[in-house]
Amino acid sequence: MTRVRLAFSFLTILPVGDPGPVDRRAAGGAMTVAPLVGFVLGFAAASVVIVLRILVGSAGETLVPPVAGIAVLALLTRGLHLDGLADLADGLGAGRDPERSLAVMKQPEIGAFGAVTVLFAVLGQVAALGAAVAEHRGTVSLILAVTVSRLAVTWICLPGAPAARPSGLGALVAGSVRPVPAAVATLVVAAGAVGAGLNDFHGGRPGEAIQAVLALAVTLLVTMVLRAHLVHRLGGITGDVVGALIEIATLVTLLAMAVHLPLRIRDALDLP
Repeated sequence: MTRVRLAFSFLTILPVGDPGPVDRRAAGGAMTVAPLVGFVLGFAAASVVIVLRILVGSAGETLVPPVAGIAVLALLTRGLHLDGLADLADGLGAGRDPERSLAVMKQPEIGAFGAVTVLFAVLGQVAALGAAVAEHRGTVSLILAVTVSRLAVTWICLPGAPAARPSGLGALVAGSVRPVPAAVATLVVAAGAVGAGLNDFHGGRPGEAIQAVLALAVTLLVTMVLRAHLVHRLGGITGDVVGALIEIATLVTLLAMAVHLPLRIRDALDLP
């Protein structure tokens, strides 16, 4: 429970009390259970989307529900992950020198690169969520996207990516997650994705379950490719990198779930 409390403390603004002393072991445990945080956040945001769809109509007719869903995520995280995305974009846009990029990322101001990147990231998330709702899988897509994006945190903190700075969140969590617990967390989330895809409440079919698992796999692949690039580019990871990759992973999962597979492919996936 201490690690769960610490995970919520790191990744949300929810009042979870004092998690106690924080060391690398505790941080690694917190990052391992990060998908649980994602599920709670996704459920809260999806609930708002469902209520607004009932009150103001489907997302195929209005963008109010998906906008509200994404806004709830920003509110419950105090916008920290979006801020990390903005800082990373500004740092990468400052040039190819790692020290200069890291210095720019520490500045409190948001530059043009950061503002534009956050704008398109949020617009992409809203549009993808709206498209998923139009495909009658908006609820499962949002919950899956937020859960998988926090599973991406677990993977980001696996060994192989050093911290870019000797202090800060990156130094605390870089390489702190052990492979076996990360694999267990991945299997749990994958099983949940299959179950959600098969859920009759969402009109589930085997093809839906396969699409959910593919979305998970694609998101983790993109996350690890970007992690490798950022380690090469910055010399390691930082708290801003973690936050930025959360937002990117959310977008990738929503896009993957919004894709309308051709009927022939869906029929093939639904074969026994």
